[in-house]
Amino acid sequence: MSRLFIVPLLLCIVWYLVMRYFHIPFAKGRIGFYWIIAISALLIGFMTLMIHLTEHG
Repeated sequence: MSRLFIVPLLLCIVWYLVMRYFHIPFAKGRIGFYWIIAISALLIGFMTLMIHLTEHG
């Protein structure tokens, strides 16, 4: 479960490399980081909720 928190980090690194490759200034590409973090947070939250709801304690 804790490996899920690596996903947004990897996506941000990939986005940063894409920005560098295409010479996109950070000010313009900043919104991409916001999208990556927001969607990853929603996905991690959903998966965490599903794990807790389906636990057979």
